[in-house]
Amino acid sequence: MKKVAFGKTGFEVSRLGFGGAPMGFLKIDQERIAKILNLLLDSGVNVLDTAAMYPGSEQSIGDHVSRRRGEYVLVSKCGQAFEDLPGAAWSAPLIWATVDRALRRLKTDHLDVMLLHSCDLATLKKGEALGGLIKAREAGKIRFAGYSGDNEAAAYAATLPDVAVIETSVNIADQNNLDAVVSVARTNDIGVIAKRPIANAAWKDPSQQPGMYANYAGEYHRRLKEMKLNPAELGFNGAPEQFWPELALRFTLSFPGVHTAIIGTTDPENARANIATVEKGPLPGHVIDQICAAFGHCDPRRQWTGQQ
Repeated sequence: MKKVAFGKTGFEVSRLGFGGAPMGFLKIDQERIAKILNLLLDSGVNVLDTAAMYPGSEQSIGDHVSRRRGEYVLVSKCGQAFEDLPGAAWSAPLIWATVDRALRRLKTDHLDVMLLHSCDLATLKKGEALGGLIKAREAGKIRFAGYSGDNEAAAYAATLPDVAVIETSVNIADQNNLDAVVSVARTNDIGVIAKRPIANAAWKDPSQQPGMYANYAGEYHRRLKEMKLNPAELGFNGAPEQFWPELALRFTLSFPGVHTAIIGTTDPENARANIATVEKGPLPGHVIDQICAAFGHCDPRRQWTGQQ
């Protein structure tokens, strides 16, 4: 799989990455998780994203692929308080403890990237949370610090010298971060991870979405319906379950400054399909323009903010 420079980190990352939320929040058996992780690594996918708040996700990655640690860029997220860890949310002691716990769970001596997990702008500006990550970086426990989130907080984080990576929502129904966040990150040579790159399958009715996806899918479904995109007019025909994921993923990866897109794949066949889609490259320019125009027409006042 094609790899690109990941901002100022020095890493080369695959255009497709793995998002570990579903294997934490959905009931996925460990055998299937192991199969998907190893299939992705075997195919050249080298970005694995997880978080302290995804139940069991860090542990599963550690259990199933820690022996292949040199093959992937490992990203986790932190900041929320936990009963088994000392310190209040976003405090330096809590950040340090979360990093140490992640290292144990992931069975590694370092994280490539640790992100603050969607703290608000006021908390970010206080500096204690980022300071905790800087201390962990200085101790060699993480290589780079960053921020996961959207809108003003993510745009501000992208201006900070100690932030090397931003993870933010970018998809056909969530485009405002392209100007507000990705453009700033690109100016500052920051690595960008696109989350929710297929808009949580917004073309499906929200009633068809399981648990965690329904929270975001409802808003995305409403937006996409209002945009009135016609895939046939964009050059996509066939079964909706085939053309929509391809259209959405290729759209997200069509923008300079978006380096990798993480998908929480729970089915090996979907993983293979995503890999094949990424290999097709960006969408044609006129298709991108049509999708952006539809979004802009529906949101002239930029009220469709990035979904946290």
